[in-house]
Amino acid sequence: MSAPLEFALDTFGDVTVDDSGSTVPYAQVIRNVVEQAVLADSLGVDAFGIGEHHREDFAVTAPEIVLAAIASRTERIRLGTAVTVLSSDDPVRVFERFATLDAVSRGRAEIILGRGSFTESFPLFGYDLAQYNELFEEKLDLLAHLLDEGPVTWQGNLRAGLTDQHVYPKTESGHIRTWIGVGGSPESVVRAAAYQMPLMLAIIGGRPERFAPYVDLYHRALAQVEADRLPVGVHSPGHLAETDAQAREQLWPHYRRMIDRIGRERGWPPTNRARFEAEADEGSLYVGSPETVAKKIAATVRTLGVSRFELKYSAGTLPHDQLMTSIALYGEQVIPRVRELLAT
Repeated sequence: MSAPLEFALDTFGDVTVDDSGSTVPYAQVIRNVVEQAVLADSLGVDAFGIGEHHREDFAVTAPEIVLAAIASRTERIRLGTAVTVLSSDDPVRVFERFATLDAVSRGRAEIILGRGSFTESFPLFGYDLAQYNELFEEKLDLLAHLLDEGPVTWQGNLRAGLTDQHVYPKTESGHIRTWIGVGGSPESVVRAAAYQMPLMLAIIGGRPERFAPYVDLYHRALAQVEADRLPVGVHSPGHLAETDAQAREQLWPHYRRMIDRIGRERGWPPTNRARFEAEADEGSLYVGSPETVAKKIAATVRTLGVSRFELKYSAGTLPHDQLMTSIALYGEQVIPRVRELLAT
């Protein structure tokens, strides 16, 4: 591997249930996310990401504010998004918010950019879904100029241009680490290389090895623009408990409700236990005991040659106490075990 392996956690701020099965209020879910990040920092996890969504089943619509709260209670963990929906945001405001987060966190801010797998933000903020691709491409181009932190002269079709414009605050390091999140589009992989941004692969189903061609394409595209080798990361869902059976039994009902809820919106058939078990056994669902999950992560890292593994540890209504246990097992047992496996 070209860089030391980083271990990250991320969450969408899923609205959870308590021990009685009652829905936890949004405000408490957000406070719980802060506690989850504080625990991750104390255990030496390298990075923590929070997704942006604008729908009933997720509590976090403004991840930078939650990340700033986390920054005030942590020391070393990197703080980013998973993802920032750039298509329905303004690149200038994105830069300003993350530069501010970078200041309060003493240089720990990072961004993962994406087009968004959910589209609620487009009508909410007055954007036309027919311009889904054009919006992302144009706004990414502007943000790439802003990230250089110098005067920007830029012209687009969907937004007013800038002429020799500075944007503030400037960061102390002069750079905010910015990834592009990709769900499986070759064009998106090539775009990440063209802008010389690290690549984050969202592998949420199927065998991880099917993404090997995308990693190869990314490195070949970087070589074509004569860029240095850049990090590739993997984001995948999972859950940890003391045993494989316990982890699967805890996760299954919450996973089923989450998948079926989204499936009803998108026309998917209902999931079933056999599909869940197959995904846990052979696919990209990292659920089980620390030993089981560590072996699966190590196999993915070897197969794809990635330099960051990011576990999406929240899953629908899975309760806060179980999420905290999962984080503890990830930090205390999985991370050192993966390093051990990769060293042999």
